[in-house]
Amino acid sequence: MAEMEEVYPPRVPVDPGRMRRNILDEHIELWWTREPRKSILCYSMAVLVIILCGVGGIVLLASTSSRSGEWRMAVGSSLCILALLILMKQLLSSAVQDMNCIQSRDQIDMLKSGGLSDSLVLLVSALLILVCGIILVVLASSTPQASDARPLTAMFSVGVTLTSAGSMLLFGVLVYLAAIFLCPGGTSAINRRTIGVFTISGRLSGNQRRETSSSMANLI
Repeated sequence: MAEMEEVYPPRVPVDPGRMRRNILDEHIELWWTREPRKSILCYSMAVLVIILCGVGGIVLLASTSSRSGEWRMAVGSSLCILALLILMKQLLSSAVQDMNCIQSRDQIDMLKSGGLSDSLVLLVSALLILVCGIILVVLASSTPQASDARPLTAMFSVGVTLTSAGSMLLFGVLVYLAAIFLCPGGTSAINRRTIGVFTISGRLSGNQRRETSSSMANLI
């Protein structure tokens, strides 16, 4: 009996959770959606910033006149370029995901929606909007009042609006980064829930010894 145990060691029961993780790890296309809540949050924020910056820039460019042409042209062009850059980042990430040309987990975690690249893009956008608003407020406050103060009032209003929007966006990004880095348990909980969504035959009892292949039949 002892000789048979040495030749055929006792089999350890399969851990269902580990089996599901192994199945998911073999399919690179599923790494892009391992954290759906973070992805939806960051994607929605990016779309909101694109819409607000694009609309704000177009309004400023359309309302440019001879008396307030310089600052409206500069701020409007900057907002439109910022919206295009964020849109280009989202399109680039989507194209890389569709082409399946990246096999590294670290690079996927950086490029996917909710990854490091989204946080950096939103952080830089918040800083640019905030700095632009502060510059307009300072210029409007330091410029001597003329007979017609409407251009300076418009500059001050736009500066206050951009400063408020940049401050709120910067505060939200900092809170998001603090929650991600200080509460790593939340990410693992999301991953566990995501694993339960992807698998069909995930319920295995402890006494069952089943070998599961890495085919797409086990996944939705």
